[in-house]
Formats: sequence, C-alpha cells, structure tokens
Amino acid sequence: MHIGFLDPTTAIVVSFCLLGVMIYRRVNIGITLNVTALLLAFLTLDWYEVMLLVSRTSLDVGVISVVLATFGIMIMSQFYKETRLIDDLSESLSRIVRNPKLLVSLLPAIIGLLPVAGGALMSAPLVETETDKLGLKAEKKTYVNFWFRHTIFPVYPVSQVLILAATLTGLTVNAIIFRQIPVVLSMIAAGYIIGLWKAEFKPEDNGNLTRSLSSEVRRFARAFSPILATIAVVVGLSIDVSLAAILGVIVLLLISRPAFEVFKKPFLNPATYGITIAAYGAFLLRNVVETSGFSEVFGTLAAGGWIDDVLLLIAVPTVLGFLVGSPFGAVAISFSILDGVVDFTPRSAALLYIGSYLGYVAAPTHLCLVLTAEYFKCSLGKVYKYIIPSLSAALAVAIMVYLLI
Repeated sequence: MHIGFLDPTTAIVVSFCLLGVMIYRRVNIGITLNVTALLLAFLTLDWYEVMLLVSRTSLDVGVISVVLATFGIMIMSQFYKETRLIDDLSESLSRIVRNPKLLVSLLPAIIGLLPVAGGALMSAPLVETETDKLGLKAEKKTYVNFWFRHTIFPVYPVSQVLILAATLTGLTVNAIIFRQIPVVLSMIAAGYIIGLWKAEFKPEDNGNLTRSLSSEVRRFARAFSPILATIAVVVGLSIDVSLAAILGVIVLLLISRPAFEVFKKPFLNPATYGITIAAYGAFLLRNVVETSGFSEVFGTLAAGGWIDDVLLLIAVPTVLGFLVGSPFGAVAISFSILDGVVDFTPRSAALLYIGSYLGYVAAPTHLCLVLTAEYFKCSLGKVYKYIIPSLSAALAVAIMVYLLI
C-alpha cells in the first residue's frame, strides 16, 4: 500500500530526474545509485519502512556475496596495476604472439579481464606498435584497441556486472553466459572484418626469438596465474566469486611480494570503494522499486498491450547503458524498472544484460573510448563509424538468440 509523499509513478520520475542530473555531473555511480534509491524510498515509504528495507538489503546473503566479490575483484585489478604485473602480462604476450592481427585481438581482451576504469589505455601502447606494422589509421587503431577489449566480458564468469545480473534475476551466471557465446563470436568476427581484414603485414625476422620464447611463456604464465586461479575455482569448483577473488589476490601477492607502500595503495583508491558501493546500491534500488509499487503500475501498461516485452528488453537497458555510461548502473536500473513486468528467464536476462552492456560500450562517456581516442589523437566521430555497425551486428545476434533459442 502506498504510504509515502508521492504516488509511485511521480516518485520514480522525480528520483530518476535526480539520477540523470548526477550522471550528467559525473557523480560516482555508487553514490548515484544509493542516493536515487534512498530518495525514492523516502518519497514512497515512511521512515520505518525505509529502515527495514535498508536493513533487509544489508543483511541479505546474496547481496553481501556480490559486494564482497566486487571489492575483491577491484582490489586484484588495482594490485595488478600497482605491482606492474600488468606490464609483464602485456609485454610477454607481445613477444609470444608474433602475428600482429592476432596480437591486437588478444592483448586488449586479456587486459580486459581486469575491470579497471579506462583500462584500454593499458594496452594502447603495444597495440599502437603492432597496428603500425599493419598500416592502420588512427581511427582504426582506436577502434581495434577499444573493441577487442570489450569482447570478453559477456562470457567472463567473474565479471561484476554479469554476477550482478545473475543475482538480481535469480539465475546462474552459466545460464546467462551460454546465451552470450554467439554474441561474443559475432563481436570478434565484426572486429576482425571491420578493423583487420584488409590490413597487411610483413613477417619480421625472428632471429633471437627462439632463445627467449620459453622465458616469455613462463613470464606470461606467472603474470596470468592470479586471474587463472580465480576463474578456475569459480568455474571448476563452483566456489563463490567472493572467495575466489580473495584467492586471486593471495596468489598475486605471493608472486609480486609488494612493499607496504605499494600494498596499501589499492585500499586507499576511491575507485575501489565507488564500484563496491555501486554493487550495494544496485540491490537497494531494486528492493525500493519493488516495494514502492512502481513495478505493478508499469506492469499494468505492459499487460494491457501498450508495450511489447521484447522491445522493453532491448530499448530500456540499451538506452540506459548509453545514457548512464555504466553497465553496472544500466543493469541495476533496468532490472528495477522491468522486474514484475518481464518474467526473467535465461533468455530474457541475457537480452537485458547484453543490451545494457552494448549501450554502455557505445556511450560517449565511456572512459575506455575517450582515453583511447585521446591516446591515438582521433575524434570520436571517426571511431563511431566502425563502432555502430559492430554494435548493430552484436545486438542483432542477441535478438536472434532470444527469439530462436
């Protein structure tokens, strides 16, 4: 029963207007989600209900697990950067893989396993070296580095956004990943056809390569082992991601043995906590929207035939991903809006996730895109002529998977 100051629909409009302002002002996504959720709660519920809702969200085992997993993954990614183990990972791979086309496809994707804001900048220098051999222009260098970094996330089992989507919809990560495989294959194919197909290169003399290949393989294996350990225990042993992330951090620390000054930096980095509280805010917003009664109002429109479910699952998350510039925020808000309207099965959850993700990939506020374009001294307009057809192909495949499987 509605007991707040405003009816659910008006309260949603007011709250989401604030959300839009905060996004425009580039307020941290964690603060944005939590403030929006609390405003909506106080507009639609009394203070006692709000306190109960916050308590219920804070004590939920699933919420705690996702928040801890997010924190652990962020800590590991920051340790990779601070210990410079990320440099060993990228440099060793560039010496192992001698085909520039294969290398510029693999390098951004592997570094993309680390969810660091603007992380495409890490692979840009090496991608630049290899794309120079292919004679690519600045806009294609930008596209290749940016695009291939983002091909792996739809099937990456320890992606925070994928974990969030699975937990919110009550499904397993694997159920969603299975439906994303064709989408990822289409993204890789689009990246190769649009960015690399017509490029030519001349093989270099590998004179001294043989003597150092084994050492570079060992160097790569050492640098990749924390990520591999995390993935292995999640996929192979079905261990909770929060525990797996801790294992990954322990392996990384044993390998790098950082000094105390280096060790403390990830824990002092605001980005680590910004993403972590965003995970909590996503669940709080979901619970507030459910309790406010907005889902029932929105569901009445859908049930009356005013809005098609497929259109909702495509348009809402894709537009939000583009506007919010965060897959975390887009998934959280989309689920909050559509919960109770759409029956979340693996097929609908996968379409919501990929819509949120592809919308985010194309966002002009996407830090990877902005920083990569700046690095290669290229205008965003020139890059979008490659990004738009690539995204269109991926979204078309996602819709076909939804309709056929």
